[in-house]
Amino acid sequence: MNELNQKICSEFAGLVVRKDLVKTVKGNAIVPSYVLEYLLGQYCATSDEASIESGIQTVKEILAKHYVHRNEAGLIRSTIREKGRHKVIDKVSVSLNDKKDVYETEFSNLGIKKVLIDSGTVKKHPKLLVGGVWVIADVEYDHTEDKDASPWILSTIKPIQMSHLDYDSYIGARSKFSLDEWIDVLVQSIGFNPEFFGRRSKLMQLVRLIPFCERNFNLIELGPKGTGKSHIFSEFSPHGILISGGEVTVPKLFVNNSSGKLGLVGYWDTVAFDEFAGKQKKVDKALVDIMKNYMANKSFSRGVEMLGADASMAFIGNTEHSVPYMLKHSDLFDALPEKFYDSAFLDRLHFYIPGWEIDIIRGEMFSSSYGFVVDYLAEVLRHLRNQDYSDHYSEYFKISPQISTRDRDAIHKTFSGLMKILFPQGGASEEEIEEILKFSMEGRKRVKDQLFRIDSTYADVNFAYTDKAGNETPVQTLEELQYPNYFNKTVGDVTDIGMPEPEIPSYQESDHKVQPIAGASSATVSDEPTLKEQHLTFSENQRGVSYDSLIGPYLKGAKHITITDPYIRIFYQAKNLMELLETIVKQKAEEDEVVVSLVTVEDEFKGEQQREYFDKIQSSMFAVGIKFAYSFDTSGSQHARHIVTDIGWKVSLDRGLDIFQHYDVNDAFSLSTRLQKHRSCKQFEVTFIKVE
Repeated sequence: MNELNQKICSEFAGLVVRKDLVKTVKGNAIVPSYVLEYLLGQYCATSDEASIESGIQTVKEILAKHYVHRNEAGLIRSTIREKGRHKVIDKVSVSLNDKKDVYETEFSNLGIKKVLIDSGTVKKHPKLLVGGVWVIADVEYDHTEDKDASPWILSTIKPIQMSHLDYDSYIGARSKFSLDEWIDVLVQSIGFNPEFFGRRSKLMQLVRLIPFCERNFNLIELGPKGTGKSHIFSEFSPHGILISGGEVTVPKLFVNNSSGKLGLVGYWDTVAFDEFAGKQKKVDKALVDIMKNYMANKSFSRGVEMLGADASMAFIGNTEHSVPYMLKHSDLFDALPEKFYDSAFLDRLHFYIPGWEIDIIRGEMFSSSYGFVVDYLAEVLRHLRNQDYSDHYSEYFKISPQISTRDRDAIHKTFSGLMKILFPQGGASEEEIEEILKFSMEGRKRVKDQLFRIDSTYADVNFAYTDKAGNETPVQTLEELQYPNYFNKTVGDVTDIGMPEPEIPSYQESDHKVQPIAGASSATVSDEPTLKEQHLTFSENQRGVSYDSLIGPYLKGAKHITITDPYIRIFYQAKNLMELLETIVKQKAEEDEVVVSLVTVEDEFKGEQQREYFDKIQSSMFAVGIKFAYSFDTSGSQHARHIVTDIGWKVSLDRGLDIFQHYDVNDAFSLSTRLQKHRSCKQFEVTFIKVE
């Protein structure tokens, strides 16, 4: 175990589980992760390998013996009849039979209905009445001659969720982790390997948790298929329910006026709508109107009576077009059904997760490290719903007075949710608070920017904040920086000049940070870009960057290039080097020769393999006129990462060649494998310096 895993197991003994165990025990059981982790938490919440192996076998035996597979339901029913009693793991729901004045239970997989359940149990677990709950239940069989009576008897029933939470211990243990460590703990807890995610991507994963800890939080995420949008809402918590967007009705969601029965928002902390997008979907206009009122005022009507609820809402769906296409021809809400494509409805959304920034989930991105038993974390988040952290930035920052009350409330809710998740114990530094505030404002700004395009009556808003010294910092979305020529307030104003090709973009400098000039495009850049001294910064998840466009022009005409980077050691780093050499090949005349010298550091454990990579590169490059040589710096003081040419340019890269996030190098059919500009970047800076 690495140091972080050891720390998790020490500070949260008995409350963590190795995340790869879920797949080990799941088999063909169609159950949410929190059900499996509930069982694993009973038998495998340890770091002792022998105990884990024993616990896995125990959990497998429990599932084999007690989990009800639908195709084996008849066998289980027979077992109950023959033995008289049997314990089952199944999803059950309860309904009121008003003719007999009794509550009746239905077992989803077992296939039995009208099993009597006492009213005390229903009052204790009201979610049984809406959506259903996974339980461990003792079912008995007692045949009777009465045709109207059910032979099935419910002896005991126990919802699969924690019965006790020691919140003070959670707070005490949290204070022993740094912010970076804690973020990684949470990412591992929801099942992902944090090594495959940058800081911004990790925060986007954690924003998905806010509906579970913040009341009446309205979240939307639209993006490509396969990015794990619905995972959190279907697998993570017994307090959330995921429903198909096409299955929603007013009685199911809010209240049945004829029976008076409350809908989902009255019982669940989070109601998530899957497959929410789709222009052709038929939507009830009355539902949209009630949702708008509920999302704004936390209330809905039953006849003349007003009812309130605190369920958060999450809307998740797939986009049908690329981001630049949507920005040019419509807006980022383009995929929504017509009835939901309503500015009043969209204005009630607090945060828009840009799903196109999140990588399609690959097998290696899942965690095999330790994280919280998800049911434990779900209970912590539920406890935090009673607290408010929305003003914790006011000591250091003020947001622009131009921001409307609705925008301010949205920012506050997101900020409060992230602070609860990351700093439940308080004590965040000014820099940490600024990062969370800026991220919260960006998510709301994404909503507001699109509202400008949909409805021109919305007033222009300055999304900015000021520090104690009065310095104002504007907030921009990544798509605003990445597609400046398409990013404007109305679709009709788009200048149809095509998407930027991989050339040097135009930039403007401000406080040593460089942002693309609005309206600038490579189409306005000449074939021979003017080289100049400049400092550029790039945001995490930004696309459209390549060695060809960023560095290539500064290498053209050079006969000797020296690359200094201490981290060209393992395969993907050697691959980055190879791709830079490909850029050099593109920039030189076919008949010319270029000497390229690499100065790096020998890997302590895999030096032989490292040399093998370099020797292969050397052989490959010789045939195209690149004389590649490498040497190892043994001084132990090498930290700088730069490229120096014999034509007077020095390119200083704070991350060296390692500017791209993880991607699947073995997927021959992925554009990110084939073309650099389709890869997501890490946050990095580059400085071009003219040297004598």
